[in-house]
Amino acid sequence: MPVTKSAKKALRQNRKTRSQNLALKTRLQSLLRQFKKQPKAKLLPRLYSTLDTAAKNRLIHKNKAARLKSRFSRTLSP
Repeated sequence: MPVTKSAKKALRQNRKTRSQNLALKTRLQSLLRQFKKQPKAKLLPRLYSTLDTAAKNRLIHKNKAARLKSRFSRTLSP
């Protein structure tokens, strides 16, 4: 357990960040599974937004987000 005041604050920050990252990661994974299972154009904007947010928060790399967005838009176009 942390002893100093700054270490206690760092622990609080780490816990908060971890919970936010886990929430975003699970939301992203569920959207990806949902889209892969049944691709719909209605789901694409939510998926794009979540991918962009995950890339902005450095949860995934920005190039990975771009690659996934490209692949998913290709699955919808004939």
